[in-house]
Amino acid sequence: MQYRRDDTIAALATAPGHGAVAIVRVSGPAAGAIGRALGGIEPRARYAELCTFRDGEGQRIDRGLLLSFPAPNSYTGEDVVELHCHGGRVVGDLLLARAYALGARPAEPGEFTLRAFLNDKLDLLQAEAVADLVASGSGVAARAALRSLDGQFSVAVGELQAGLTELRVRIEAWLDFPDEELPFGAGGECAATIDTLGARLHALTAQARQGSVLRDGLSVAIAGPPNAGKSSLLNRLAGYDAAIVTDVPGTTRDPLREHLTLGGLPITIVDTAGLREAADPVEREGLRRTHVEVGRADRVLWVADVREPLDATAAAARAALGAQVAFTVVRNKIDLADGRAAATELGDLHVVRISALTGAGLDLVTTHLQTLAGFSPEVAGTFSARRRHLDALTRAQRHLVAARAELDQALELAAEELRGAQAALGELTGELTSDDLLGEIFSTFCIGK
Repeated sequence: MQYRRDDTIAALATAPGHGAVAIVRVSGPAAGAIGRALGGIEPRARYAELCTFRDGEGQRIDRGLLLSFPAPNSYTGEDVVELHCHGGRVVGDLLLARAYALGARPAEPGEFTLRAFLNDKLDLLQAEAVADLVASGSGVAARAALRSLDGQFSVAVGELQAGLTELRVRIEAWLDFPDEELPFGAGGECAATIDTLGARLHALTAQARQGSVLRDGLSVAIAGPPNAGKSSLLNRLAGYDAAIVTDVPGTTRDPLREHLTLGGLPITIVDTAGLREAADPVEREGLRRTHVEVGRADRVLWVADVREPLDATAAAARAALGAQVAFTVVRNKIDLADGRAAATELGDLHVVRISALTGAGLDLVTTHLQTLAGFSPEVAGTFSARRRHLDALTRAQRHLVAARAELDQALELAAEELRGAQAALGELTGELTSDDLLGEIFSTFCIGK
């Protein structure tokens, strides 16, 4: 995407479709003029003005509210107007068409928030938190995104940057003026400072990892032989009859995908066709799609009848899934056996005993998936994070470890490693960010945000 900063953009800021109210947002140098032309009034700043919106021929489009936010006191830092009209596609489309005729262009995905970032209204961590808040799948995730939007993640990064800057100044001053007998303890004092910064960075990384789990969740595929209870397990986890359940083998053919929240953890779970030899070409295609979903999943729940020997079940799972696929054996139908629900680990094999019919042991499945994802119940201070954030924090940690090792060997190299740690942290807030990365980040936003 090619973003421009000197023109005016417009888009629907509410979800398309039927609703009570729709909002058209306009931002840029011509926003004020467009608002005046559409509303026929001179709006006061930050007041909701009741007016009649008209088209180019003076015909009424709708009667609604016009809000004006002059620069720089607006979301984007530019002149912004919002047109609050009745919901539905027609009225919003008519207002947008008139805004385009008056000089605006359609906004790209995330372009309003991108302009807010470019105009220093928020940093990149906060900008990404906007999208995370909109897309949050649970109350825990929403609160974590709000903390990032409030700047808690940014403040923590800024404090680390300040500590690194102070340490670099001391080291580089000593390097530049070695004969001035500056008070500098390279061996002990600076090593202790690096250790302190490393501990704070480690704690921040742990918080970010938890936030990344909240945002990305876990991808789970349910697989196994026919009639083992895979669809029944999906229905139990979903809380309603998402999948058809019958005694006929091959009932499930297309993978069935559900987005769930289990104990606060977002999970995308896919029910797949029972794995068996099939002559029916339609069922064979379903089996091919099953293998695709299994390959994509973070974890496979291999569902089998508890009355089958565990060794045979595990061997069948390994043969069907391959050596590279991580799986958990879910031994179903304990209501037909001893009724005992349990979760155990036998070496590297995870086993959960449940009854999809009665729901016994379903809490053990939830706990097991949370453990696999590294998820724990809401922790005070958790903020939303992304995988790129974890990558940058990990690189910063590596640079700190290298700087610590070089303190007594080569101060020049230690200073360079500290600079590398700062550069990695700078990528988080957008101090050091390429245009390609900005395009990749903001292209995931919804249009109008």
